Amino acid sequence: MESAIVSINLFGAVALLLFGLGQVKEGMTRAFGANLCIGLAAGTRGGFRSFIAGFVATVALQSSTATALMVASFVEKDLIVPAMAQVVLLGANVGTATTAWIVALGLGWLSPLLILAGVILSRTGSTSRQGAGAALVGVGLMLLSLHLLSAATDPIRQSPALGLFIAMLGNAWPVALIFSAVLAVLASSSLAIVVLILSLAANGGIETSLAVVLVLGANLGGAVPPVLATLKAPVAARRVTLGNLIVRAIGCLAALPLAGYGAELLEMSPFAHANLAVDAHLLFNLVVAAIAWPLSPLLLRMTTVLLPETKSGDEDRSYLDSHDLDKPVAALAGASREVMLVGDLIERMLSQAADAMDRNDLAKLSDISTLEGRVDHIQHAIKVYVSKVGREGLSDADRRRAMDIVEYAINLEHIGDIIEKGIRPEIAKKISRGLQFSEDGKIELERLFTITLDNLRTAQTVFATRNPALARRLVEVKENVRRLEKQSSERHLQRLRDGRADSIQTSSLHLDMLRDLKRINAHVAAVAHPILDQNGLLSESRIKQAG
Repeated sequence: MESAIVSINLFGAVALLLFGLGQVKEGMTRAFGANLCIGLAAGTRGGFRSFIAGFVATVALQSSTATALMVASFVEKDLIVPAMAQVVLLGANVGTATTAWIVALGLGWLSPLLILAGVILSRTGSTSRQGAGAALVGVGLMLLSLHLLSAATDPIRQSPALGLFIAMLGNAWPVALIFSAVLAVLASSSLAIVVLILSLAANGGIETSLAVVLVLGANLGGAVPPVLATLKAPVAARRVTLGNLIVRAIGCLAALPLAGYGAELLEMSPFAHANLAVDAHLLFNLVVAAIAWPLSPLLLRMTTVLLPETKSGDEDRSYLDSHDLDKPVAALAGASREVMLVGDLIERMLSQAADAMDRNDLAKLSDISTLEGRVDHIQHAIKVYVSKVGREGLSDADRRRAMDIVEYAINLEHIGDIIEKGIRPEIAKKISRGLQFSEDGKIELERLFTITLDNLRTAQTVFATRNPALARRLVEVKENVRRLEKQSSERHLQRLRDGRADSIQTSSLHLDMLRDLKRINAHVAAVAHPILDQNGLLSESRIKQAG
């Protein structure tokens, strides 16, 4: 019974620490998320600035994993040079070690004050203040968890079973390193495991050399979650997280035989013996950063060899040729063909959604998220590519064409979001709950799906041919869709008044899908606006003038 209570206290304290870390990350993201992202992207133009950017972002977010995932996404979008991304992660590793060192300074008495201040701030109207308040509460909970960890580990230090387990680990350093690494992977936080090691080692519960080995394992395990999180990401993003894992793995393997000497060095230091675990954590990351920083180009070449670019037919074809950037006509022609590929992907997504609704088949929805991810990636690539076309100057016609391409790509990306985040979950809910639209409601929705698919195909033709008559017809059909949506909503409300059970059960789904299809048609018709405007066929407003 006593052992069960001790286990509950220990796991509860660790859970509180992880919850506090999550609160800090969520709060800082709400308060300063956009500024952190902008600062991280802008602060990577040089080695030192990259290191500091990674350090500051990690101290703010209390998570090197979060920083690693942000950096990986920025590399994927060409916002950070890959070589600088590795330097950012070196700064992130030092940042998380510095956080552990600060947390261990014995500031537990601040915990109630921080929680109180955080709760007061979180009740204010400002989003940034609410985020800062949540972050303060998180820091207070982290400090409180240290006190609970210390109390929970006191009985453990007296346990004969723990003594035998620690003796086994002390005689098998590789096992101890793997054990600590696995704990860090399971917790998705090297900081939490280092703090746990700190609590166990505080009163001499484990030898300093074993504490050093366990800290090395926590560092190794902390590099694994970002790799797992980016397994399905593009190659550029996976190289970043893999490079970080390689750096930590080599550092741990090199430091493992020297753990005994490192322990002696730490024991000779003027710092408190109770905090040797976090001292080792910080020292290790500083040494690794100093050695790996100059070798970041070599690391980039290594990850490029391990994860080469793959091309597999039509799935990865691209018309964005960097050699055409100084030839605007050719470059914009390639960008036009590329944006039409995005239109084809959107058509596939919409067709699959319509089939899933018609056949009540969840399997038809399985590819929509993957296709939407491709749409996002290609759309971003088009914007970056077009922004680089003819930097010495474009003609007015080329400038208008470039703007039309980007606007069409953005509208298609919005359609993808509506399908993936709106229509797909709505259809999935209908199928999983066994709901059925009324016969009239089903016919109305199927008709709108058919019209929307036809409009999308027409929009592709309008974009390619720039035919004014076809563009005008597309806008007129959009107005018809608006009327159809309004009529369908009114008929649906009438069915509700008549007490139709099938309409009552699917009311919110029916109305939400009508709204989403109308929004899609509005984005589809937007491709016609610049063509009509250029030909003097577009009025500035539908509002009637007074008098």
